[in-house]
Amino acid sequence: MQSSGSDNKGKLFIVGTGPGKNTQLTGRAIEAIRESDIIIGNDFYLDHIPECLEGKEVIRSSMSKEVDRAKRCVELAETRKVCMVSGGDPGIYGMASIVLKVIAHEDSCIDYEVVPGVTAATAAASLAGSPLSGDYVTISLSDLLTPLEIIEKRLDLAFQMGIPVALYNPKSRGRPANLSLALSIALKYKTENTPVAVVKNAYRENENKRFFTLKSLFDDDSFVDMSSIVIIGGEETRIQDVCGKEIMITPRGYDRKYVY
Repeated sequence: MQSSGSDNKGKLFIVGTGPGKNTQLTGRAIEAIRESDIIIGNDFYLDHIPECLEGKEVIRSSMSKEVDRAKRCVELAETRKVCMVSGGDPGIYGMASIVLKVIAHEDSCIDYEVVPGVTAATAAASLAGSPLSGDYVTISLSDLLTPLEIIEKRLDLAFQMGIPVALYNPKSRGRPANLSLALSIALKYKTENTPVAVVKNAYRENENKRFFTLKSLFDDDSFVDMSSIVIIGGEETRIQDVCGKEIMITPRGYDRKYVY
């Protein structure tokens, strides 16, 4: 988690900001941001934590500038305390991988710490109920860094397992058909009535959630966008009424071992 450090006073924090609001940051994430002199990150994620930026030097950048951000934060952390912010958890579709690769490539001896955060999948799952209670798979439908044929292969294997699958980056203007492709693969192995939760902007402004069946979402996926997480249920996943509220549950099997 943390390097052995060096004699300088610099340090690099790679921090997961979770969904974005201060209430969803971990205690250690807040401490790391407070300790830092410089905050670096994508505009989108920085805009969700304005209170944390007060009194800090802030370096903003746009999407697709991950390598530039990583190099810059490693350079600055030689002598200063720097915080690289990453939405969700930095080690899950986040900035930790590229930053650590830059550190290794440059043979840097900076002190660093990876600070975990609430992931998009678990944030969405908490609003839907408890659909990821046991084993599950997360797959990103973005083919920006992963070839589409590899994504298709992973989807095919994942849906054969009969466990819930959480889809990141499900649909955008640049790739409107990837979600439809994923759902068509799911329909090869799952029933049309398999429950699906779509959660948009979890714990952010304009938060929204809807339940679908696999078939109904395949027929019309217009509700889904890049701010969504799509959770496709497993063999045991059900939509259930709890205290007058519809939720999605994947039981862990306690009923097979214990009497309620």
